[in-house]
Amino acid sequence: MTVYDAIVLAGGAAKRLGGADKPGIRVGGRALLDRVLAACADASTTVVVGGRRATVRPVVWTREEPQGGGPLAALDAGVRRTAADRVLVLSADLPFLGPGTVGALLDVAGEGQRDGALCTDQQDRDQPLVAVYRAEPLRRELALLAAEHGGLSGLPLRLLTQELDLARVEAAPGASFDCDTWEDIASARARIREHGTVLDEWITAVKNELGIDLDVDTGVLLDLARDAAHGVARPAAPLTTFLVGYAAARASSEEGGDSATAVAEAARKAAALALRWADENETQ
Repeated sequence: MTVYDAIVLAGGAAKRLGGADKPGIRVGGRALLDRVLAACADASTTVVVGGRRATVRPVVWTREEPQGGGPLAALDAGVRRTAADRVLVLSADLPFLGPGTVGALLDVAGEGQRDGALCTDQQDRDQPLVAVYRAEPLRRELALLAAEHGGLSGLPLRLLTQELDLARVEAAPGASFDCDTWEDIASARARIREHGTVLDEWITAVKNELGIDLDVDTGVLLDLARDAAHGVARPAAPLTTFLVGYAAARASSEEGGDSATAVAEAARKAAALALRWADENETQ
């Protein structure tokens, strides 16, 4: 696995949002910043450049000088708190960024001697805040720009990226979608409620809210709920899945086993019971 640090830029005035606290705006029940932090959960160190707030996992906090100095000043403040040879740089308003995109960037950035890799969106536009940079050339170019311009405040990102040799990685659909306006926020909220994604979004939000770090086969639990509802009675579905969760937690605690395995085994037993129950009713 590639070792990397992450920098998330979570400052800015959010003028097109009327000055709202953009990183804290919730999409699918989770703050935009927390959604981005989930995509880079395996970073060795995660530095967030912006105002302190509660986050889904521990991070290192810092601020750019001067505050509101723009993305290059923020990036410079963040990279000063990192130590890895590769640095993932993200904005804090990417609701659909996933670990797959992060992994693709790391893989491409690790090939050859290039200075890094950045995503391109569906219109083939560069996204320098969805990128992985080699730390040494990143620090060098930031220092050169600061010397040339007397500081980094207010400078555009293109001054940095045009000096670096960067590979391009086509972003997965939606991965580079950012939320700059209330229309963008509304679009993101509507998208996660679509039939094909709403269940995964809901389960992730619940696990985040309850502090649960557990990957389970939701299909198994849905099949169990269906069997309990059809074979016993409709209210049996939520009660049965609750009892399965309780039994799995107790088993994994007492036996020191894997929680996901305990859930699967408890669900198997309950599903078998529901089927036996249904068979009895059919033979009467």
